[in-house]
Amino acid sequence: REKIHERCKKICPPKDTFDRTLLHTHDKSRTDLEQVPKIFMKPDFALDDSLTFNSVLPWSHFNTAGGKGNRDAASSKLLQEKLSHYLDIVEVNIAHQISLRSEAFFHAMTSQHELQDYLKKTSQAVKMLRDKIAQIDKVMCDGSLHILRLALTRNNCVKVYNKLKLMATVHQTQPTVQVLLSTSEFVGALDLIATTQEVLQQELQGIHSFRHLGSQLCELEKLIDKMMIAEFSTYSHSDLNRPLEDDCQILEECVINKVSQIEDIDTDVVLKLADQMRMLNFLQWFDLLKDIFSKFTIFLQRVKATLNIIHSVVLSVLDKNQRTRELEEISQQKNAAKDNSLDTEVAYLIHEGMFISDAFSESELTPIAIDTTSQRNASPNSEPCSSDSVSEPECTTDSSSSKEQTSSSVTPGAVDIMVNEDMKLTDLELGKLANNVQELLYSASDICHDRAVKFLMSRAKDGFLEKLNSTEFITLSRLMETFILETEQICGRKSMSLLGALQSQANKFVNRFHEERKTKLSLLLDNERWKQADVPAEFQDLVDSIADGKIALPEKKSGATEERKPAEVLIVEGQQYAVVGTVLLLIRIILEYCQCVDNIPSVTTDMLTRLSDLLKYFNSRSCQLVLGAGALQVVGLKTITTKNLALSSRCLQLIVHYIPVIRAHFEARLQPKQYSMLRHFDHITKDYHDHIAEISAKLVAIMDSLFDKLLSKYEVKAPVPSACFRNICKQMAKMHEAIFDLLPEEQTQMLFLRINASYKLHLKKQLSHLNVINDGGPQNGLVTADVAFYTGNLQALKGLKDLDLNMAEIWEQKR
Repeated sequence: REKIHERCKKICPPKDTFDRTLLHTHDKSRTDLEQVPKIFMKPDFALDDSLTFNSVLPWSHFNTAGGKGNRDAASSKLLQEKLSHYLDIVEVNIAHQISLRSEAFFHAMTSQHELQDYLKKTSQAVKMLRDKIAQIDKVMCDGSLHILRLALTRNNCVKVYNKLKLMATVHQTQPTVQVLLSTSEFVGALDLIATTQEVLQQELQGIHSFRHLGSQLCELEKLIDKMMIAEFSTYSHSDLNRPLEDDCQILEECVINKVSQIEDIDTDVVLKLADQMRMLNFLQWFDLLKDIFSKFTIFLQRVKATLNIIHSVVLSVLDKNQRTRELEEISQQKNAAKDNSLDTEVAYLIHEGMFISDAFSESELTPIAIDTTSQRNASPNSEPCSSDSVSEPECTTDSSSSKEQTSSSVTPGAVDIMVNEDMKLTDLELGKLANNVQELLYSASDICHDRAVKFLMSRAKDGFLEKLNSTEFITLSRLMETFILETEQICGRKSMSLLGALQSQANKFVNRFHEERKTKLSLLLDNERWKQADVPAEFQDLVDSIADGKIALPEKKSGATEERKPAEVLIVEGQQYAVVGTVLLLIRIILEYCQCVDNIPSVTTDMLTRLSDLLKYFNSRSCQLVLGAGALQVVGLKTITTKNLALSSRCLQLIVHYIPVIRAHFEARLQPKQYSMLRHFDHITKDYHDHIAEISAKLVAIMDSLFDKLLSKYEVKAPVPSACFRNICKQMAKMHEAIFDLLPEEQTQMLFLRINASYKLHLKKQLSHLNVINDGGPQNGLVTADVAFYTGNLQALKGLKDLDLNMAEIWEQKR
């Protein structure tokens, strides 16, 4: 391209001539461009704009009407040539502009070819340099670097070897500890474990094979701790297992003797003590538990007395150390003031736990020391019984040897031994010891509670505790609560294990209590035929007691109840309730829940939840059986009658009547923060009201379908009354007969008003369909006679005489 361009340059005129030609051409191009209309040069030129389009292509050039076709054709051709001329001018100017910049185009292409040549030469130079560097690296560097790598590898191997030797040593730690423990070298074993732990954390940290060794050494430390405790426990156990009283036996023998006194237990057949204990009846087992609690209480009182002595000695030593430091500071100050001219010593008098210190001169020390010695000899048992937190009778029951040991343990001589320099404990260690002494008392209390829980659970294995009645369980609960309170008073802290076991057993008792009654209610409902039941006198007495404000099961009356005959209905606050047998038993079950809350207050919230569940179950299950027609399959009823529906509604109304009474009973036994649980009763009441409304709607729907069936065939013609209206009155009488004795009169009236409204709606629809209007004509007279017959029959029914039927609504209102 460049060569062609060079040849073209030779052909072109000289520069001066070219410039002149160029100037001339430029002027000519500008003149030509001025011929092109300005509209084509606009940046927003667009033919889709109607004004632009009309300016470029006038429509007048395309009008062929009126015999001007030849002239229009000529105009169109002229317009086309004009536009072509404009196009040629623009193209020539564009080509001219390109030719002016041809030198720049060819210069850019020449620069690109030169750049490609430079890149090719650079690539060859880089390749040669890399080859040279590779040869230098092979000849001068590889050998030296290899030597350095070998030296580093050797050092690493030495470190690994030393690490493996250390690992082998650490690996022998456990066998060595076992050997030391076999010889009772506890201190050496603990030192070895501590050293190994330090090595594992510092030098062998992250070694995968030793990842479990640290935890194993910790377990060994715990084992050593247990072995040391076991040796100490051997001595303390022999002391604590002595009789708690002069005529009292140890704890283990307490259960054995109680079991051996029961003649019904054959100890040759039943070998285990726990199995023998489970054969006791409640009274025998309860007496045994009461005896165990009594022994535990005495045991804790004795432990507390012993620990109080230790605690008082520790506090005495702490007080003496504090006094010693204070006197040393005072002595140093006096010595500095007297320039060491007088040596002072401190004499201590101990009397009833009060420490008195004073500084005497050397000449006055001897008589004071003699007086102190005489006082100590005169009262060797100066530690009073009141220093312990046990009662005086318990102090007097201890043996004289025990008192002497207690007194000698707090004498000044004993204190001097404790604070000897080679055995002296720091104040921090003494403080920890004092705290640990108190923790020991807590632990003793926890152990007693744990043993009581174990005894309780062993008896509960066969479900014995869950089968207790409310009276027996509340007796057991009160005994356990009394023991928990006594141990809390002795130790100053409440142990929770026995309290938790009591609550657990209470929950199990509540669960069994609820499941038994829910199962009973389920069986009663599944066998209920939804017929009105007679009300025995005892159930009437039951509801009468509730009316008196007593929510509890009344005591059975001997003889008097048997002579009274059952009543047809249940009378509650003057209202008669026709009910089924299941509801009578449900009322009794509800009172059992309320009485259980009175007997066991700790289960109030659980009982509230369970009772709510029971009431919801009765509502849902009765709905399934009656409204849902489940009784057809469950008990084999042929159909669900209106009487069944009315009876179900009345039973629900009876339960709704007692829900506020039950709510008030539980509210009086709940804490204020638990009042939110009472919302369950509000939900239950709403559910029951909804159920009752559904039953009423069902009764109306039965008659509504009957009206629709009968009145759709009604024809206004003689005779009067018509067969349709006679049939309707007959069905209304049957409905009234079925429900009047079950529902109150006001409910019956409201139900028949709704039924009458349905009747009027269907009659009005049929009259509109037959085009019968209230015009006084023959058809109007026939309808009026039928309606009068219906009204008379309906108001003749019992309780419906004053019912406002408003039969004028059956006619269409005139517009």
